[in-house]
Amino acid sequence: MQRICVIGGSRYFGILLVRRLQAAGHRVTLVNRGSTPPPPGVDHVVADRNDPAALEAALGSRTFDAVSDQFCYSPLQAAEAVRVFGGRTRRYVMTSTIEVYNPATTALPPVPEDTLLSEGTVNPVGRPVDPGLPWRDQEFLDAHYSEGKRQAEAVFTREAPFEFATVRVAHVLGGGAQDFTGRLAHYTDRIVRGEEIAVHARALPSSFVHHEEMADCLLWAATETDFTGPLNACSDGTLDVHGLTAAVTARTGRAPRFRTVAEGEEASPYSFDRHYAMSNARAADLGFRFSPVGDWLPSAVDEALAAATLPAG
Repeated sequence: MQRICVIGGSRYFGILLVRRLQAAGHRVTLVNRGSTPPPPGVDHVVADRNDPAALEAALGSRTFDAVSDQFCYSPLQAAEAVRVFGGRTRRYVMTSTIEVYNPATTALPPVPEDTLLSEGTVNPVGRPVDPGLPWRDQEFLDAHYSEGKRQAEAVFTREAPFEFATVRVAHVLGGGAQDFTGRLAHYTDRIVRGEEIAVHARALPSSFVHHEEMADCLLWAATETDFTGPLNACSDGTLDVHGLTAAVTARTGRAPRFRTVAEGEEASPYSFDRHYAMSNARAADLGFRFSPVGDWLPSAVDEALAAATLPAG
């Protein structure tokens, strides 16, 4: 049994992680602001992570074998976590994102479009950090999501007194209640209703992962391995918007209606005009094997279709 602290694990694959940790026999402490109650048997610490003094007081004398941070979005939050959890934990795992590789948000070394990006493409060791930016402003934070994650990784990497790992999560898909972003429903609803789907003229593939497998990976990262540094978390194989809609067509018999967007116009989610698909080779080398995207996509589509509002008649 290990003592695991989960920050912000009250929704999406975070709550799945909490349940998996419990099922594996670990002692779980959940830290959130109290808006969502934890599952039975979980030690609940109600605190705002943006108030480090209050968080430290609420944690009291608790110490942990590992922390799984689902809710770190800025270098300020990372620096505060280093201060609060320094001396409290042996290991710290931050949930990051595929968006750190988004070439629209940072300068990256040029790579061919058929090349899967390795973790070294964005190295947090030398990443510039600017704590003076308005990271407390939610509008600014939302607009600079990928840069906030990059800088948070850099702060942990350079300043943490504990073992630090960051898991860069691919675009997460799940149907029904697990479609937290509503992006899969965007496609199932439009195809079922015969509505247009806005896509780029040349839509490029990216990396995806199922919400259940993402929870499995985070469980492994917190309790079953000791790797440090960044790790890409994505299914085997890439997927573009046409492959995604084809999976819906295969379950419904209804073909999508596409409309090509003009230059600069916003397209549907998961229609990408830039390349940033990830390689999961490091995870495989370390012992965690992701399944092919085609193994779970049909069931995710089925869940989304079951939750869809069908047109009358």
